[in-house]
Amino acid sequence: MANTYNFGMPLLDAAQAQKHVTVNEALARADAVAQMRLKARGVTVPPVAVDGTAYGIGVGASGDWAGHEGEVAVQANGGWVFMLPKLGWRGWDEATGEAVVYDGVDWQSDAVVASVGGAGTHWRMAEIDHVITAGADSTTVNVIPNGAQVIGVTGRVISTISGTGIGSWQLGVAGSVNRYGSGLGLGLNSWAKGLSGQPLTYYADTPLLLTPDAGTFGGGTVRLCVHYVELSVPRAV
Repeated sequence: MANTYNFGMPLLDAAQAQKHVTVNEALARADAVAQMRLKARGVTVPPVAVDGTAYGIGVGASGDWAGHEGEVAVQANGGWVFMLPKLGWRGWDEATGEAVVYDGVDWQSDAVVASVGGAGTHWRMAEIDHVITAGADSTTVNVIPNGAQVIGVTGRVISTISGTGIGSWQLGVAGSVNRYGSGLGLGLNSWAKGLSGQPLTYYADTPLLLTPDAGTFGGGTVRLCVHYVELSVPRAV
C-alpha cells in the first residue's frame, strides 16, 4: 500500500476490501497534522486519548510507543498511528501554549527560524498582571529574562490606577524610568506601547518600573507584555 509524501496517509489499493479502514486512518492523520495541535511533547507513556489527538513522543517511550521516539503519535480508530515529522513542520503545543517548529531532531518553541544543527531565533512574549503598590513607584517581578533583546513593551490598565496628586504615569526600568512610555493614562483600558529606541539587550533578569508623573500611587492593576527575541545555540554533539 502506497502512502502520501507529506503526511504518510495510506492510499487505497485497487479493488481493496475494507476501504473504510484505510480512509478513516488517512482522515485521522490529516485531522491531526493539518493545523497540528500537539497535546504535549516529550511524552513517554501512551495516555488514554480521544481519537484524533496527537502527541510528540519523547526519549524512553514505552508500551505501544516503544521504538517510536521522536515521532508524532496520533490516536486513530482506538489505536495509535505514527508519523515521523519533517523538517519545517509547525504546530501548537496545547500543554505549554507555544508555537513549535521541527528542526529535524527536536521541536523548538516560538522559533521563527531553526537550523538543522539546533540553533534558533525565537520571538517571545512575557505577560503579567501587575498590581500597583502604594508609594512613589511600583516595581514588577523580573519579567525581562536574561539574554532577551527587547523590541518593546505594551500594557493595558485593567483596574483604574489611583493615587494622590498624579495625572499620568511612566513605564520603564531602573535608570530609565520612561523608556517604554510617559504621560500614560490612569483610567480603565488606557494603554501603553513603547518601543526600544534601538535593539536593546538585557544581560540580567530585570523588572519593569512604574512611576507617577507626580505624587504617589494608591493602587490599580496593569497588564504588561514584554516583546523580545532570544537566541538558542546549536545542540550538543
